[in-house]
Amino acid sequence: MNPGSQSCHDNGQKPAALIIGAGPAGLTAAWSLLEETNYRPVILEATNEIGGISRTVVHHGNRMDIGGHRFFSKSERVNEVWERVMPIQGAPSLDDIALGIERALAPGGPDPEREDRVMLIRDRVSRIYFLRRFFDYPISLSFATLRSLGLGRTLRSGLGYLAARLRRLPETNLENFYINRFGRPLYEMFFEGYTQKVWGVHPREISADWGAQRVKGLSLWRTIAQALTRPFRSADAEVETSLIESFHYPKYGPGQLYECMAADIEARGGELHFGHEVTTLHLDPESHAVTSLETRGPDGKIHSWTGDVIFSTMPIKDLCAAFRPADLVPPDIAATAAALPYRDFMTVGLLMRRLLITNETQRPTLSGSVPDNWIYVQDRDVRLGRLQIFNNWSPYLVKDPENTLWIGLEYFCSEGDPDWEASDPDFIRQAVDELARIGIIDPADVLDSVRIRVKKAYPAYFGAYENFDAVSAWLRRLPNLICIGRNGQHRYNNMDHSMLTALTAVDYLNGRAGMDDIWAVNTESSYHEADDNTGKAHA
Repeated sequence: MNPGSQSCHDNGQKPAALIIGAGPAGLTAAWSLLEETNYRPVILEATNEIGGISRTVVHHGNRMDIGGHRFFSKSERVNEVWERVMPIQGAPSLDDIALGIERALAPGGPDPEREDRVMLIRDRVSRIYFLRRFFDYPISLSFATLRSLGLGRTLRSGLGYLAARLRRLPETNLENFYINRFGRPLYEMFFEGYTQKVWGVHPREISADWGAQRVKGLSLWRTIAQALTRPFRSADAEVETSLIESFHYPKYGPGQLYECMAADIEARGGELHFGHEVTTLHLDPESHAVTSLETRGPDGKIHSWTGDVIFSTMPIKDLCAAFRPADLVPPDIAATAAALPYRDFMTVGLLMRRLLITNETQRPTLSGSVPDNWIYVQDRDVRLGRLQIFNNWSPYLVKDPENTLWIGLEYFCSEGDPDWEASDPDFIRQAVDELARIGIIDPADVLDSVRIRVKKAYPAYFGAYENFDAVSAWLRRLPNLICIGRNGQHRYNNMDHSMLTALTAVDYLNGRAGMDDIWAVNTESSYHEADDNTGKAHA
């Protein structure tokens, strides 16, 4: 929708909240404002798409989940939002019917064979592909792992783990963080090379903050303990996020949920303006409050917007560069923000007749292929990082799920590097060659292909990041600006934590939380675990 005027005040009747970005955090902020306040949300989205990096891309009738998004959270508030937008299935899905799989369903929930607005219950299967063999993910010293590693690697791994337990390294970087939890041999086999693929730098150059946020309670011992106690655990026992065995998932991918949320927001009086890239935020010279902001609209013209409060999910690098007058931003803050690192992301979608790898698990699939959602590719002779099999996320993502496989090859890169700049045909050809080289496909079985590029997908934890605390502290002092979400806080949040920053931000407006509580989301000691299991921040 294009704005009818450059003002977003509603005849002075309702205060306006300007929201930069229509990703999970921005949409959740708008949703919560409508639920709990008198603010009228006005969302300004730079692209023509909903969901940010959680969007669903459609190519020739097949749907791609950019990056893979499991709907799982220990925050009751986030789960409540998800389930209100999209109820959990109450009848079997296409593949469960065909395979005779029975699972606990939601009484009275929608039937995915008849209705589209439905959240599926899916099995989590993720494995590591290394040495042309499969290993558990997260890595463990299971019998299958030991057999695949061989006697020599197994002995080195066991001794390395014991050494790490006896002599802990100072956790001054990500390398030491992993070695302390898995030992040096397993770190070198399963973490070192893969981490370099993701971030483009060696783990010793990355802050341990990344590990503390993404794999907080995970270690080799805990992985083994979870496996040994699995038969005896109650259904509601706490499980490390990386070890969950099932999750919820929208019928047509994550973007479907956020498209439904956006439709609900507009139906309740919120506004959503596509094609409006924020270029300037004007600050009051005395209070440093945001007095207005400007966007370049789809018509190429500059539009001015005013609001009482501003929610920003735009990358902090771009946010700080957009403040005017520019000299109100302290020079050290401006320099750090301008140098903040990011990693960009590309997915190559391949429609396949078949895969060469065979299903040797006890989990049947509709296509007869492997049951994995994700496969982590650890081999260092290819740049490929992860492989998604979209059929296993939801059979409804695939136009013909019984006779074709729709897969996503995930690459981590930096905007402007040779991979990013390569033409689509050249890069797709390289991706196909890599997957064939490690024995997963025959290029003759490729039926269709596409490449999708995503800028600033991953805020990074090296370089200028070491001075980031000063940037976040300065941003918190701007009286009517609230930074939320992954890029909005330069924090590698999952969807639920990005949404939780938005919910906590609305708590702040209602006097139930402080500004620091918004920035404290995803800094707790247990991954995906919120205070008193409600997800509410303490004021």
